[in-house]
Amino acid sequence: MKQAIVIGATSGIGRALAERLAAAGWRVGAVGRREALLRELEQTAPANISYVTADITRPEASLAALSELVARLGGMDLCVVCSGTGDLNPALDFALEEPAIATNVRGWTAVVDWAYCWFERRGGGHLAVVTSVGGLRGSGSAPAYNASKAYQINYAEGLRQRAAKTASGVRVMDLRPGLVDTAMAKGDGLFWVMPVGRVVDQMLRAMRRRRRVTVVTRRWRLVAWMLRRLPESLYLKL
Repeated sequence: MKQAIVIGATSGIGRALAERLAAAGWRVGAVGRREALLRELEQTAPANISYVTADITRPEASLAALSELVARLGGMDLCVVCSGTGDLNPALDFALEEPAIATNVRGWTAVVDWAYCWFERRGGGHLAVVTSVGGLRGSGSAPAYNASKAYQINYAEGLRQRAAKTASGVRVMDLRPGLVDTAMAKGDGLFWVMPVGRVVDQMLRAMRRRRRVTVVTRRWRLVAWMLRRLPESLYLKL
């Protein structure tokens, strides 16, 4: 039986991924801040799901908890990192930006480095990070969120370069959703908000096919293509 760690499994995409992997026969280690939700998740498949409570903005405690969970599972073949946060911040209130920086940059980097190094020592493994189409351009309404997702996209590419140069056997995948029907989809007049189930189905398909970068869902690939090519003079007016 293969083992997977899902970091950010209390709700949304992370929870759905944990449930699907467990249903497919994986032993799943679920990680998140809210113990009540993790306990509820564990009860959906107690033979296949274990959990630890960890807040990635506290790296030292989080990494210790992750190591303990891997030992409990008996190993790790896949690590999915989908912890993230962000708020609309038209007033540029730093108190709203700081959690995104602490979670999406500092904490995210700590757990991603931990997973990559674990696989590197083992001689191979699969690291999948959930970034965002938002990371392709800046955002006047949520500057820290989009900027932190751009950081994640570039960091993942750097790890793929490292893996290629060192022949480590570590596969690093960047999963980039558009707007998904979760608590992270904020604001008025949102369009093309995708159901969680459809997004997760396409993510799992991309993992099976070992794709390095995948935008989900398919219609958001068109949006991503347009965002990358739109001149700044036009983008600033959107």
